[in-house]
Amino acid sequence: MERSESPHLFSGSTLDSYTSGVWHASALLADRVKAVRQPYSGAAVADLQDQVDAVDLDRPLGDTGAALHEVARLYLDNAVWFHEPTYVAHLNCPVAIPALSAEVLISAVNSSVDTWDQSTAGTLIERRLIDWTAGRIGFGPGADGIFTSGGTQSNLQALLLAREETLAALDDRSAIPRLRIFATTESHFSVSKSAGILGMAAGAVVGVATDGAGRMDTAALAAAIEEVRRDGDVPMAVVATAGTTDLGRIDPVAEIAAICESQGIWFHVDAAYGCGLLVSQRRRHLLDGIERADSVTVDFHKSYFQPVSSSAIVVRRGETMRRIAVHADYLNPRAATVPNQVDKSLQTTRRFDALKLWMTLRTMGAEQIGDMFDAVVDRAHDAYLLIGDDQDFEALAAPTLSTVLFRYRPAGMDVAECDELMPKLRQRLFYGGRAIVAGTTVGGHYWLKFTLLNPNTTVGNLRDVLDLIREIGREMTGERDAATAVMA
Repeated sequence: MERSESPHLFSGSTLDSYTSGVWHASALLADRVKAVRQPYSGAAVADLQDQVDAVDLDRPLGDTGAALHEVARLYLDNAVWFHEPTYVAHLNCPVAIPALSAEVLISAVNSSVDTWDQSTAGTLIERRLIDWTAGRIGFGPGADGIFTSGGTQSNLQALLLAREETLAALDDRSAIPRLRIFATTESHFSVSKSAGILGMAAGAVVGVATDGAGRMDTAALAAAIEEVRRDGDVPMAVVATAGTTDLGRIDPVAEIAAICESQGIWFHVDAAYGCGLLVSQRRRHLLDGIERADSVTVDFHKSYFQPVSSSAIVVRRGETMRRIAVHADYLNPRAATVPNQVDKSLQTTRRFDALKLWMTLRTMGAEQIGDMFDAVVDRAHDAYLLIGDDQDFEALAAPTLSTVLFRYRPAGMDVAECDELMPKLRQRLFYGGRAIVAGTTVGGHYWLKFTLLNPNTTVGNLRDVLDLIREIGREMTGERDAATAVMA
């Protein structure tokens, strides 16, 4: 007996419903975006929680259009819009339209690029993009890699490979508690998280001092390696960062590479943020030496303007990827003659996220992506000059990439008052909805942060944000002074 097909599943018989649903969703999105004038609505957590909790998930609406309108009210009306030029908070970028076109294909076809028989040409496209990225890094034809969910997963896999290579050289798996990773306090938190996941000792990540600019001090690195060896422990990996999260600093990659080569230590470069330099026409030299790394993390969903997620881990020697290969007869038998990506991935089921980058490169080209990344770096330098010319603000340091740390500190405000005011000011700015900036602590002091990844953000937009911060700051200090006077 034939069974009728579900009207809600994508297939050849439901294309009318599919095209109608996709059109309705895109039209609804376009309608909302046309009305957007600021990055956030300003809605409070409690209000949004009440609205979400009020939805009875056991009583479906029965209609895609009705569900879309409900989602628009709950989600779109209160989304944080990264394309708005006064969103200057985190490493979130506006996304390339060709990549959004790819998302339509990816979600409907639903390929899983873990094995050939689930993806076919999708596997070849991903592998070609890994080869292309490896070429941009400067790796030779023996390089390899895999797309991942993001920088955290890429860093984890790099350190897993480093662990396995080190243990193989020692021929002693009981040495895991003695393995050590070298990184600075500016390195991404995923380095420490990875060490824990990999079963390493509590003190496995050895902190390396930075120079006055926040970059890894290579003399301190050499001394730390020597001390670890003297204590009978084993140097496993050095993690250099090409684009630290707070300051956007780039560690001296070539000098660190030389140390790692002389010491026989795995060298990983976390270029999740700075990978946009690989396609820059003006700043590629900032990554000189990266071709000497054993592994590199790249996040296309940061500086290549791709939708989340789109990241990769790329290794100089492809055979190192095989350290984590596990074979299952039902999935990727050892005798397989086709390319099965699951052999070198931490994931099994995996989206065909590579198609987004492919569409972007084939439509725009790498040069245009590099120009866009250069534009946001230029804008950070503009922001630094703006802040330097304004007596109500101070900047921590000149930018390397597209982040600038600064704070509102008019004449007469001491450091302690500023440290107390800044997080409160940032929160009030966020719930005002007109602009969003990030915040962080450096040297025990709180700083606001511009993180620029939108080429459409202008100097005028940045000036507007500073004026808004000044307005809120004056209002808050006035409230504080008034409260102090009443108490007196």
